[in-house]
Amino acid sequence: MPTHHEIPATPENMVLGYFDAALPPVLEIASGDTVTLHSFPAGGRESLHPDPARVPQDYRLALDTLAQGPGPHFVTGPVHVRGAEPGDMLQVDILDLKFRMDWGFVAILPLLGTLPDEFTDYETIHPDIDVARGVAVLPWGTELPLDPFFGIMGTAPPAAWGRVGTPVPRGFGGNMDNKELKVGTTLYLPVYNPGAGFYAGDGHGVQGDGEVCITALETGLTGTFRLTVRKDLGHAWPFAETPTDLMSIGLHESLDEAMRQAVREMVRLVCERTGLTRNQAYMLCSLAGNLRITQTVDGNKGVHMLMPKSALLGPEAQAPKPELTPGR
Repeated sequence: MPTHHEIPATPENMVLGYFDAALPPVLEIASGDTVTLHSFPAGGRESLHPDPARVPQDYRLALDTLAQGPGPHFVTGPVHVRGAEPGDMLQVDILDLKFRMDWGFVAILPLLGTLPDEFTDYETIHPDIDVARGVAVLPWGTELPLDPFFGIMGTAPPAAWGRVGTPVPRGFGGNMDNKELKVGTTLYLPVYNPGAGFYAGDGHGVQGDGEVCITALETGLTGTFRLTVRKDLGHAWPFAETPTDLMSIGLHESLDEAMRQAVREMVRLVCERTGLTRNQAYMLCSLAGNLRITQTVDGNKGVHMLMPKSALLGPEAQAPKPELTPGR
């Protein structure tokens, strides 16, 4: 039977600002087990809430203890999943997300964001998070519905890359900042190393597609995931599925190339899921696929395409192949 595990929010269970295949795992589990882990916001002391009483002590301890790499993100892991080998995919079922702080921050920072030359009056705000009402309260009174997700989920990068900074999302996932990767969604990540080495962090309370000013509502989250080794998929790039849509993911320093990759990957996914030809799948993408800009601020820009699963069941297609998510 699957076992549930919890990773405490202590410095020895996380790193700050980098991924590295050489790091020892903080936990070893069986395929199909569930894991609950905790995270802290990206950023440093300059982003802390002005009321010291509202800053969790374990967050302060992590800031005091961990040496920072080339990025600003706390990431928890790696988790070793027994049986995962290079060439497999790691299926990440996002089961639950909970807030562990009653505030977050949003910032305009030097040389960052989509319009860095136009916004040089740097500022950080600390919206309140009202979990009971399900809203974030901005300083000027606007209330936005909470919609939490982890900005970072990934596997360990190829060992030959050495230590890799957290800001730029790549083929192993990482800082994708995709707001669709929330409870009920399943993410599929390529495995580059034995055990996969799963990480998560960079909690977000709410974010618009684009994340244009450089931050979402950065906050601390607790997440629960089911991690399953998939040897039957053989994909070389992350993809996902929500309860209603199949999702391809494109990441490239050029927004145009990220878009092309998202379309190309969706054509491939549709062909695998149906009996359609590449031409037919391409036309279906034009009719039913929805391209969205994931983020424009992380070095490699993100574009994702959402394809309604209902569009894969028309009479012109063969019976769909078995669902990618067992049991859904």
